[in-house]
Amino acid sequence: MELLFPIENISKVNADNNHKTYHPLITIVDFSKAEPLYWGESETIKFQYELYCIYLKDVQCGDLRYGRNHYDYQAGTLVFFAPGQVAEMKNPGVAFQPSGYGLFFHPDLIRGTILSTLIKKYEYFYYKSNEALHVSDDERALIQECFSKIQLELLRPVDKHSKNLIVSNLDLFLKYCHRFYDRQFVLRENQNIDLISKFEDLLNKYFDSRSPHSIGLPTVSYFAGQLNLSPNYFGDLIKKETGQSAKELLHKKTIAVAKNLIQDGDKSIKEVAFNLGFRNPQHFTRLFKQRVGQTPKAYKELNQ
Repeated sequence: MELLFPIENISKVNADNNHKTYHPLITIVDFSKAEPLYWGESETIKFQYELYCIYLKDVQCGDLRYGRNHYDYQAGTLVFFAPGQVAEMKNPGVAFQPSGYGLFFHPDLIRGTILSTLIKKYEYFYYKSNEALHVSDDERALIQECFSKIQLELLRPVDKHSKNLIVSNLDLFLKYCHRFYDRQFVLRENQNIDLISKFEDLLNKYFDSRSPHSIGLPTVSYFAGQLNLSPNYFGDLIKKETGQSAKELLHKKTIAVAKNLIQDGDKSIKEVAFNLGFRNPQHFTRLFKQRVGQTPKAYKELNQ
């Protein structure tokens, strides 16, 4: 049995955590003020997010799972959720006291602002649990300073400057998070190189197998899943390590294999296309010409 817990409005978030609502679209919660959590006989509780939520956890507090993995709640860990996502927590069997801080804001807060466009670039809202952001003491101090500035503005009487100042400070906080993730990618360079090597090996095996026939063209989502990564994190990792997008690398490998098949001369262009996973030979021809500068047929005639 599971318990569904929707997180859909600021007033309820505040009420659930013993906080007063100062703004209908954004709040910062100190979880130490909340009552201990206990949900009876339910095996799990599912949090259904309709808000943007960022948690700053400084102590271990529960076994939160998102996707197939668990969040590593160590000191100074930031985790992110976007509207439409669902996270799951196993019942610890006893009541426990949440700790840390949470920043919650409704999509309507940033609607019509520059941040509504910029937030789409912050892919970390769609990373998996094992890709959470671990921050240093100095970074945590910066985060708490951003929280304090937002909280200070929430406590002031609302005027014509309120929304711009709140959104500006929110944007600053998210930009810091973007910087911290760049740092984390660098610090995990050896791990990232291993992942890229595994990706290259998986890609070679993909074309050496019947996968193109049964699955189709190789996709970023497929290989991210094979490596137990979210597509967003996988794409960002590839871009930072190689300077090229994951889709670009998949296209390069597909064309390289296509050239070998064409030069063998035993298969028609249509057969080559289907062997690569293209469901439409015209799609193959367009991609090949775009990448090589000539059609597969012209390439075949030239290389025979």
